[in-house]
Amino acid sequence: MDKKTNKHTFHIPVMGTGFTIDTPVKVAKYGISSVVSLVDDILAENMREYYSKKLGLPFKSISDKIEDFRAKRFTEYLNLMDKIVKEKYDELLDSYHKNVDELHKYFEMLPNAASLKEEFNKMIEDSTLYKKLRNWLDEHLNPGSIDVNIMTKLDKENYRENEKLPHEFNDAHASLRGFANSNLESSLILSAGMNPRLYSYLEKFDDFYPDENGNIKKKIVIKVSDYRSALIQGKFLAKKGLWVSEYRIESGLNCGGHAFATDGFLMGPILEEFKNKRNELTETVYKIFVEGLQSKNKLVPNSKLTQLITAQGGVGTTSEHNFLMEHYNLDSIGWGTPFLLVPEATNVDEETLELLCNAKEKDLYLSGISPLGVPFNAVKGNSQEVDKKILDNKGRPGSACPKKFLTFNTEFTERVICTASRQYQSLKISELDSKKIDLAEYQKEKEKIVEKECLCIGLANSTRHLHGIDNNIRSEGVSVCPGPNLAYFDKVLSLKQMVDHIYGRINVITRTDRPNLFMKELNLYYDYLKNKIEEVETPFSEKQIAYFNKFVDNLNEGIGYYKNLFEDVKHKFEDVREDFLVELENIEFELANLIKPVQLVKVS
Repeated sequence: MDKKTNKHTFHIPVMGTGFTIDTPVKVAKYGISSVVSLVDDILAENMREYYSKKLGLPFKSISDKIEDFRAKRFTEYLNLMDKIVKEKYDELLDSYHKNVDELHKYFEMLPNAASLKEEFNKMIEDSTLYKKLRNWLDEHLNPGSIDVNIMTKLDKENYRENEKLPHEFNDAHASLRGFANSNLESSLILSAGMNPRLYSYLEKFDDFYPDENGNIKKKIVIKVSDYRSALIQGKFLAKKGLWVSEYRIESGLNCGGHAFATDGFLMGPILEEFKNKRNELTETVYKIFVEGLQSKNKLVPNSKLTQLITAQGGVGTTSEHNFLMEHYNLDSIGWGTPFLLVPEATNVDEETLELLCNAKEKDLYLSGISPLGVPFNAVKGNSQEVDKKILDNKGRPGSACPKKFLTFNTEFTERVICTASRQYQSLKISELDSKKIDLAEYQKEKEKIVEKECLCIGLANSTRHLHGIDNNIRSEGVSVCPGPNLAYFDKVLSLKQMVDHIYGRINVITRTDRPNLFMKELNLYYDYLKNKIEEVETPFSEKQIAYFNKFVDNLNEGIGYYKNLFEDVKHKFEDVREDFLVELENIEFELANLIKPVQLVKVS
């Protein structure tokens, strides 16, 4: 068996900037892969100091006054995590002659079908094989991967002494360089859409190219919302001799964090297209990839490279997990939001943990709080929201903006500022004050301004509180970004409990009314479209009419797909098939009524 093969069929995606910032340190020794955000270099530096002191390692801070400090901070933090994970993993393998419990925990969390468990237990029982056990462990086990995530759009320009730096020092470019220069052998997950200049920057680093045996030290993973996007991005990189090792499909709305909604394209049909065109995608892109390597006089691997297809967003039961894996031939499933309730895996402070455990559907909503202007999944009553309202009531709305990772607006200034900053909100409210509008309209417009939340601070504060980090940032409020799936998880779980739930050994969901993930996403899209239509002041423009009608057409195509799916694989949905079909008919009817006003305008 290949040592590098992932033994688990799930991974833990990135969550916020801080919730998974050190998840690999906690779970990688058990063979579980997870993803670290490369947005907040300040937090990465804080965590490097924290772990260095905790482990008695020398620490020298990287000042923001030195050249390329952002990239260097990420490189040093990733190298430290790599060192810690390797040491923890080695300790675990060595525990066979000290305390075998940790090794048993590794095997007990593997999928039920893992034949390794049986083999391991035989070796433990057979004293004549005991001395060979360490060699066997080295050969058959591996730690989880320390993967990293870069949001491609978070690529603001930077300055030094009022002079704009070259684009290589933009935020995302520096993050990429920090990973590229690290010791890690893992994956870079690129999310939030295509950034051609950033993608082209990958060419500069040898670790992203394969050796003659097809091994790639640093693999490229693209998070996509549909097949077309995967093909376009895969081809773009292939022309440069860069191979996409994995396409990670994420639900447009049934996920945590920023929600990049499609135009009504649903998860089921998207997965079906990937399933049907998987070989075509690989063959098409591979041909271009080889030509790209040859054009650069780089080695062409002796054999074809593998390409994984994975998915995430809203998965909450073992039956959903297994169905996605088997029916769509996926390689792994991302489980994100439920892991916010697993302190052994993520950084969530006690106050926020309690809030998440008690959150129901009505508390989880798609908000406008992100300064990026992209819908953002949030939970009502988080402490950052409370702090934000207190400041507004004091007449001082907005954040001091000490981190400046989400600065994109130039509405009032020459240099970019953040729409959640005190500077922007003060200017925007002054502009609003100058308009002669009635009080109701004024309050509505002001609410849109002050709704923006300082996610740079809020998404890192939980980690700060848990680890006692003091980095001179006064704001203490915590922002948290669970997906709608959280409503069905209501208690703090151990790592083993969560993994056992994923693999069907136990069930931690006490509610009996949890909807199927496909049906949940469909309802989320219906609500999303309804809100979009209600937001528009009639009469609708031709562009709006075309958009809404196309959106409904796509949803109806998805509904048709699900009707056929639930019929074709009815043995998988025996107990709920009839309920699903009735619900699909109801949504179809509601969609027809929802779009009527738009179509009537078109007719007239």
